[in-house]
Amino acid sequence: MKLVVRVKLLPTPEQAAALEATLRAVNDAATWVAALAHTQRVFRNYDLRRHVYGQVKDRYGLAAQAAQHVIKKVADAYATLHAHVRNGNLGRPGSARRERVLARPIVFRPGAAQPFDDRCLSWRMDARTVSIWTVGGRMKGVAFTASADQLTLLAAHRKGESDLVCRDGRWFLIATCDLPDVPVRAPDGFVGVDLGIANIATTATATGTGTGTGTGTGDGVRHSGKTLNAVRHRHRELRRRLQAKQTKSARRLLKRRRRKEARFAADTNHTIARRIVTEAARTGRGIALEDLQGIRDRVRLRKP
Repeated sequence: MKLVVRVKLLPTPEQAAALEATLRAVNDAATWVAALAHTQRVFRNYDLRRHVYGQVKDRYGLAAQAAQHVIKKVADAYATLHAHVRNGNLGRPGSARRERVLARPIVFRPGAAQPFDDRCLSWRMDARTVSIWTVGGRMKGVAFTASADQLTLLAAHRKGESDLVCRDGRWFLIATCDLPDVPVRAPDGFVGVDLGIANIATTATATGTGTGTGTGTGDGVRHSGKTLNAVRHRHRELRRRLQAKQTKSARRLLKRRRRKEARFAADTNHTIARRIVTEAARTGRGIALEDLQGIRDRVRLRKP
C-alpha cells in the first residue's frame, strides 16, 4: 500500500531563489523536450532519451539524473494524454477539441512539480533537513517541518521519488511511503455508495456473495450536498463582484481566497468518505461504488 506524505520546506530567501531557478530550468527543458517529441513523434522514454539526453544537459545545464527525470516526465505526460485520447475523454475522432489538443505539444508551467530520487535528494530525519540538487549545485541544510506521525511514517516507510512543489510561494516535498499490505478478511455484505450532486453520497447496506451485486436494505444515509453547493454559489457571486471592481484591494482579496472553495470541497468529501469507511469497518462490510463504466454509451440525452 502506498501513501503520500506532504512536508513543508522552510528555505531561506537564498535557498528559495535556488529552488525557484531549479524548477524554472527543469520545466523549460521539459517544454523543449515535449516540443521536439511532438515534432519527431517520439514518445517512449528510452527512445526520447537517445534523441535529447545530451542536448538537455548542455542546453539547460542539468545534471545527468535531473535530465533523465525531465525526459521521463515528458514521456509520462504524453502517455497520459494518449490514454485520454484512447478512452474518448477528449472527444470522438475528428472532433474539434481532440484535433486541437493533438495538434500542439505539451507545455509545462514554470512552477510545475519535479520528481527527485535518492540520488538528487537525501533526508536527515534527526536534523529535519534535506539536501537537494539545484542548478547552482547541491544545496544542503534546507529545513522542513512535519507532524510527529508524518515523521514516523517517513522514517519507517519512505521509498522512491519525492516531488518538489511550489504552491502560493510555499515549498513542499511530497514523499511516497510504501507500507506493507494489511490482510483483509472477507466482508459480511457491502455498503453501496451512490455518488451525486444534490446528495454527494447516498449509502445503502446490501448483502451479497462478495461480488458487489447485492440487494439494498434501504437503511442507508444521505450525505447532502446542499451546504457545499451554497458555498460554491456564494464564492461564485463574490468572485463576480470582486472582478467587476478591478481595484487593487479587490485583486488582493481574490488572490487570498484562491483555492479556498476547493479546500472546503476537499475537506467535505474527506469527512464524508471517513464516515462511510468508519461505518463499513464497524459493521465488517465492504464498500461498493456505483459502476459508471460505459455510461457515455448508455445515456442518449445530450449534455445540458
